Amino acid sequence: MPVRSREIRLKSRPKGTPTPENFELAETELGEPGAGEVQVRNLWMSVDPYMRGRMIDRPSYVPPFQLGEPLQGGAVGVVEKSNAENFAPGDLVQSMLGWREAFNLPAKGVQKLDPHGLPPELFLGVAGMPGMTAWVGLLKVGKLMEGETVFVSAGAGAVGSVVVQIAKLWGCTVVASAGGADKLAYLREIGADQVIDYRAEADLAAALARAAPKGVDLYFDNVGGDHLQAALGALRPFGRAAICGMISQYNDAAPVPGPTNLALVIGKRLRVEGFIVSDHVGDTPAFVQQMAGWISSGEVKWRATVDHGIEAAPNAFMKLFSGENIGKMLVKLS
Repeated sequence: MPVRSREIRLKSRPKGTPTPENFELAETELGEPGAGEVQVRNLWMSVDPYMRGRMIDRPSYVPPFQLGEPLQGGAVGVVEKSNAENFAPGDLVQSMLGWREAFNLPAKGVQKLDPHGLPPELFLGVAGMPGMTAWVGLLKVGKLMEGETVFVSAGAGAVGSVVVQIAKLWGCTVVASAGGADKLAYLREIGADQVIDYRAEADLAAALARAAPKGVDLYFDNVGGDHLQAALGALRPFGRAAICGMISQYNDAAPVPGPTNLALVIGKRLRVEGFIVSDHVGDTPAFVQQMAGWISSGEVKWRATVDHGIEAAPNAFMKLFSGENIGKMLVKLS
């Protein structure tokens, strides 16, 4: 008997901030999985800022979403039927086929999960790509050292909140920015030493100077724009900036001017490095093992903002750009 599955398709390419009209809900039918395939019912799906770039028809490190086709993104699901070796009904798997309720796929396209005693949705957040992004950016790219001063933008988000906690585990002083009282309270709860409400500050550079009067050794950038400019001014000689994302610019209809103080990179001998977490996939087992231990011991805490049902996915995605989420933004499908 065919299985019905609903999915979210890209109806039109956003111009500026995405709107509900850019998406459409559709229904499809799945037949029996073929040889070597599994049929998976998604339990949880992720929405992430990088998906905005895939909605633009341009070359990038990942191909753009196609109009009329279901979007893609991280998801955790359960195998319902299997015609593949080493997979059985009931297995938890992770895939990049979110934005749909169910799918058939060759087994090589999914990864069987070892839960490590953790809730499965954590593999889309603190124990998944966002957490690993923080881990890679701090330890592999940023070369974090004990006792340093770290500044992280969007500190209450899925990546930033893990940056705060890993830096504290390294014995560092952490300055974090976010927007609004609830997010600042969360940052204090997870250990940030100084917090900046960027929405309330007319001069972000001055606010950062007050929060870190001796300067910053490492900047973890999730925002770009005025945050990057302020960080360049605050970085000490031989400081580092790990550039993860620039969400402040994702919806700009035209290119915006870069930092006006970029020349500081020369005199201060700064290292500014962009990175993509998928380039470090070989480090995944080491990351998961370490993060699972931190979560189990209570040394790393997590928080998620959860919407329910596949039809809620577009709105959940748009919340990333209005700043309505604290921690990881997830959609629970079942």
